[in-house]
Amino acid sequence: MVGYVVELSTTYVYHRCMSTMPALYIGHGAPMLLDDQLWTSQLSGISAALEKPRAILIVSAHWESAPITLSSPTAKTPLVYDFSGFDRKFYEMTYETPDATDFSELVASMLPDTLTVHQSNRGLDHGAWVPLKVMYPDADIPVLQMSMPTSDPASLLSIGTYLAPLRDLGVLVIGSGFMTHGLQYLRNWSSDAVAPTWSSEFDAWAAQALAANDIDTLSNYRELAPGMPYAHPTVEHFTPLFITLGAATNTEIAPKTLIDGYFMGLSKRSILVA
Repeated sequence: MVGYVVELSTTYVYHRCMSTMPALYIGHGAPMLLDDQLWTSQLSGISAALEKPRAILIVSAHWESAPITLSSPTAKTPLVYDFSGFDRKFYEMTYETPDATDFSELVASMLPDTLTVHQSNRGLDHGAWVPLKVMYPDADIPVLQMSMPTSDPASLLSIGTYLAPLRDLGVLVIGSGFMTHGLQYLRNWSSDAVAPTWSSEFDAWAAQALAANDIDTLSNYRELAPGMPYAHPTVEHFTPLFITLGAATNTEIAPKTLIDGYFMGLSKRSILVA
C-alpha cells in the first residue's frame, strides 16, 4: 500500500502505510477472565490474527459520561479498579501504556464541533484494561478510553462513523461490553453454567441480526429482542456495539463473529467489523 501523510497538528503526523484496521466489539468479562484459559486464548487469538495497531481507542460499558470525555493520555496511566470482592491480585495489576497525547489530539480532531470533547485524568477501567492485558500484554501501544455519552443507538452509530477514518491510520477501535449481562438474574455463578433462556435467546437473536447485517433490527433491541429486559436490565454492556457498527468502512459486509459461547451463562459473543 502506498503511504501518505495526514497532518493533524504541528506536533505529529500519522502515516497511512498499513492495512485498514478492523473495528471490534468484545465481551470484556470481569477480572476473573484473566484466569480463564479458554477465554484468554480466544482473545489472544484475535489480536494475533491482526496487524499490530499503532494505537487503540476503546469505549467501555463502564464509563458513561456526557459530553464525550477522553481518559488521561499520560504514560503509565493508572488503572481504575471499579469492582469489588475479587482476589487481591486484581487490585495490584498494572498496564503501563505509552504516552497518548498526540493520539488524544487525533481522536478529538475526528469529531465535529457539534460534539464537545473533554480531556480528563481518568485511568483505564476494567472494561478496557482486562481484555487489553490479554490481547496486548506488552502494553506498548498508546491506549485511550472514550466515554459513552448516550445509550441511543443512532447517536452511537453516528459517533462510530466519525471515528471510522482512524482505522485507516492504524487505530484499532473497540467497543467493550457483554452480549448479555443480566447478572442479577443468574442463579448459577460457575464459569460453565448453562445459559438461561433469556440469555441464549437474546444471543441467538443478536447473532441472526448481525449475520444479516440488520442494523435497524439491532437498534430496536428494546422492542424486538427476546429475553429483554433480563438480558440487559441496564443497557450499557450492549450499546458499545453501536460504536463498533458505526465505525464500519464497508457496510455491505456483515460483522463476523470471532468468539461465541457463554461464561456464567452470559453470552461472550465478540465480533469484527470490516
